[in-house]
Amino acid sequence: MDQKLHSSDDQMSRTPVERATDTTSATSIRRRHLCQAIAGLALGPAQGIGAPYVQTRERVKLRVLGTHVTLREAIRRQAEQDLGIELIFMPGGNAEVLHRASSDPDGFDVYEQWSNSIKILWRADSIQAIETRRIRNWDAVNDLTKTGRLTPDAPLGRGDAPYRLLNVQPDGSLGPRPTGRISFLPYVHNVDAFGYDTRFVPTGRAYETESWGWMLEPRWRGRVALVNDPTIGLFDMALAAEARGLIEFGDIGELTKAEIDRLFEILITLKLAGHFSGFWSEVPESVEMMRSGRTAIASMFSPAVAALKESGIPAVYAAPREGYRAWHGVMCLSSRCRGRQLDAAYEYLNWWLSGWPGAFVARQGYYISVPEPARAHLSTAEWDYWYEGGIAATDLPGPDGAISVRAGSQRNGGSYWERFGHIAVWNTVMNTYEYSLPRWYELLLA
Repeated sequence: MDQKLHSSDDQMSRTPVERATDTTSATSIRRRHLCQAIAGLALGPAQGIGAPYVQTRERVKLRVLGTHVTLREAIRRQAEQDLGIELIFMPGGNAEVLHRASSDPDGFDVYEQWSNSIKILWRADSIQAIETRRIRNWDAVNDLTKTGRLTPDAPLGRGDAPYRLLNVQPDGSLGPRPTGRISFLPYVHNVDAFGYDTRFVPTGRAYETESWGWMLEPRWRGRVALVNDPTIGLFDMALAAEARGLIEFGDIGELTKAEIDRLFEILITLKLAGHFSGFWSEVPESVEMMRSGRTAIASMFSPAVAALKESGIPAVYAAPREGYRAWHGVMCLSSRCRGRQLDAAYEYLNWWLSGWPGAFVARQGYYISVPEPARAHLSTAEWDYWYEGGIAATDLPGPDGAISVRAGSQRNGGSYWERFGHIAVWNTVMNTYEYSLPRWYELLLA
């Protein structure tokens, strides 16, 4: 990583780990020179007698901590092939990987998850700032994370819109003003809702009849599953309870303690009455719960719906009339990542915006922050279906190659730009986050 002299203002903007590293840089350089000199002495005699010497350098091993959503085997193989590094993927559930990253920055090099993890990781000093000058396609990253909108009239959405957390400010805080240093690389993103099996739940109309309230309707008692994540499942249920008229929030992106207490009174009562069939922590679990018939309607991520369709289950990803719960993927650098690992990590970040990965995630229903390079890796029919919201001209493959979209189908919710024009709330860590945690676990144990 290139080093430059920093002004006092810039020094203040750096994390404690970065400032501490500066104080040892001279010692590190002297140590490196000494090691190089010793290595040179060791090689001298062999070179002097003409003995053959082949310098070998072990491939960099990059540890990537994240969820099953992006830590897919096909992605790992392609990245290793393109970058010439060894990738160690460490997937887990949302809450699990956030805990691991915030408590042990030595345990990973790159972190991949959602923007609602940024506040926690930044406060824990688990991640370091990313220099935008080292991101080759930074200028092409679209406005969703830079300004909060894809189109001028789109709602910003309540809660932690990612643009509010993107830039590292001179005082070390996170905010919307560009500084050349960012807390995360924007990459995959989508709007989330719930999925439902049309063999049991009648097909609704996007933005008209489909509603978050369906998840709390008595007729689906015992067939409803929730995501086990207090920063995600809570908002699914807040949207559902408000849609059913059970509660009204002043600001759904910043619930008060009284609102949280009332919401959990409603949810715990429903759970004790047998309304929920279970809670899932990882995407494969949600797929199996619907595939087995255990659930008919559930909190769900787009890849799960794609997997269900590939296996022949007629699942629909809803476009709720109340608006989506939006999320943005974040790719972060561990605060302990240095040297060759850091260089390799930047290459991995750049690779994600290079085209092939964006096309791969498009086939599981996700978008990428630099769409045009991805477009070059998609057929015209795929681009028209996934991004433009058009009717599939041919059968289309899912991420694993099996047909997941039949010719004549149309994606529920419309185009990329239309979908992000219906945001109700972003995944958020509220000021009352700590207060909500024990209530969430009380719901799990009820």
